[in-house]
Amino acid sequence: MIIFAGVIGAGKTTYATRLAEALESQVFLESVDDNPILTKYYEDTARYAFPLQIHFLNKRFELIKQAFNENNNVLDRSIYEDKIFAWANVENGNISKEEWDIYSELLDNMMEEMQDTPKKAPDLLVYLDVSFENELENIKKRNRDYEQDPDLKAYYQQLYHAYGRWIEEYDVSDKLIIPADHYDIHNEDDWQAVYAQIIERLEQVKERQLGGQ
Repeated sequence: MIIFAGVIGAGKTTYATRLAEALESQVFLESVDDNPILTKYYEDTARYAFPLQIHFLNKRFELIKQAFNENNNVLDRSIYEDKIFAWANVENGNISKEEWDIYSELLDNMMEEMQDTPKKAPDLLVYLDVSFENELENIKKRNRDYEQDPDLKAYYQQLYHAYGRWIEEYDVSDKLIIPADHYDIHNEDDWQAVYAQIIERLEQVKERQLGGQ
């Protein structure tokens, strides 16, 4: 299984969809259009931060369990980065210590249960590294009303720095960092360059896994 990670607006859905098509596999996309809490969160962050986080955690747990059942399935965001958003809300005073403790215990239980899935961890995490300026431009282009408030810039910057720390520490699986600012994967040559990097790393992972058997 391959998972994509990156800040809001990094392009995870586009990359994940193209990769799944190339691998003739299934893509598991995190749905936001039918999320009953997301728009409310942006309207009243303090009230809806905790239920939104639990909602996302539950959905990400459900998706990764499904994706673990087959080789080469692709996820456009995963449970491994969920804690970034939860902790940001703790830092901003929107999630209390008591709520954080509940969230952390639930996440730990989910991670423990994942040890019973056919695969214990992803084969590869592909991190889309974009500049903060391009992140903001991508958010503007996709034009979701609840993401456009100029006051959200500080929140996006907070998450941007948190993601930078997170990817340095990530050790659940092999990881590949793609400098996404350098590619436009709607351009076939750019996509082929990215695809070649992913396949090369997957082959290295497979060789290492076979060597360890």
